[in-house]
Amino acid sequence: MNSEESSDPARLFLALCPGRAVQAALAAHADAWRWNEEVARYAPADWHVTLHFMGAVPCSRIDELRAGLDVPFTPFEFRFGQPALWPHGLAVLLPMALPVALQQLHDELGHRLRQLDLRTDERPYRPHLTLARRAGEARPPARWPAWGWQVQGYALMVSTGETEPGGQRYRVLQQYGAPDAADALRP
Repeated sequence: MNSEESSDPARLFLALCPGRAVQAALAAHADAWRWNEEVARYAPADWHVTLHFMGAVPCSRIDELRAGLDVPFTPFEFRFGQPALWPHGLAVLLPMALPVALQQLHDELGHRLRQLDLRTDERPYRPHLTLARRAGEARPPARWPAWGWQVQGYALMVSTGETEPGGQRYRVLQQYGAPDAADALRP
């Protein structure tokens, strides 16, 4: 039985999902880190930039959300900035700046979520891509990515709960925009 057929709630979120070309560039960057022994690195298929985390939502609402979260999308460039270690052992990659189109997308999706009676985070938006957890002793490379990701869409996603090595933690339920149109990197 998959999460959409279950009567249990699903842990849902909205995210930007890099395609294979961006994943390959991110993998090269992640491989340049000096990781501590306890690290839990994310698989490339799980890398994403969260737009909004919805938490536990009844599976009976998934079809409603698929339709209700379709907003106008303007492609934009997400320029990666520098690696960082956040509290609680998160190794992240931050953007150089918050693209205006990304902030507008975040705001519009937040508005839609509230219209759908779902709670949104009131804190300022801090986009990032998590590379690993339990990385408190990790060391980022001296040089970091100097390229941009041409974002063509976003996705409604579910957390699968998988934590085994090689197990995919997240699955796309619905894609919006044209996410496969151009998974391009720009120097």
